[in-house]
Amino acid sequence: MARPKEMNNPGNMTNSGSSTGQAMIRMTVGIAALIVLTALLFFVAPDGFYPWAKAIHILAVISWMAGMLYLPRLLVYHADAEKGSVQSETFKVMERRLLRGIINPAMIATWMFGLWLAWKGFGFQGGWLHAKIGFVLLLSAVHGYLAGAVRKFAEDANEKSAKHWRMINEIPTLLMIAIVILVVVKPF
Repeated sequence: MARPKEMNNPGNMTNSGSSTGQAMIRMTVGIAALIVLTALLFFVAPDGFYPWAKAIHILAVISWMAGMLYLPRLLVYHADAEKGSVQSETFKVMERRLLRGIINPAMIATWMFGLWLAWKGFGFQGGWLHAKIGFVLLLSAVHGYLAGAVRKFAEDANEKSAKHWRMINEIPTLLMIAIVILVVVKPF
């Protein structure tokens, strides 16, 4: 059985080929549409914007966490792949697309809407809110660490083992648990 053309030449997958270019265009159009619709909603119905902002924030958090839970798992498998192999090149594409197309935009939306909700809904008051923001800052630091790892893997410069990435994979889960408990229980 013949292999797809892009699998025969993994270099095509990492260049800005037509499928990558089309994916970036779709992502950009989607983000632009969300921004325009959100701004329109804010200006047309400012009194009804809060529940919409909350819904968008929750959707962004879900998207961000999905990516933050999946990316380290990709890095586990990528660490075990031979450098320069088709498998390694495929992981590079997957990691880059996940980071740029889902995780980064979702984190930005999470922060934008989260800070607005914290200001509008709580006036930045409450110990639970300060603790939550602290944990989200830690999650953002993990995000930055993973983004740096994606760059290293793209350059075939990863020096960390699969075991390291398995341990890193647990950090977003622990932070997510702490954040959800703070938001729902509001212990202080």
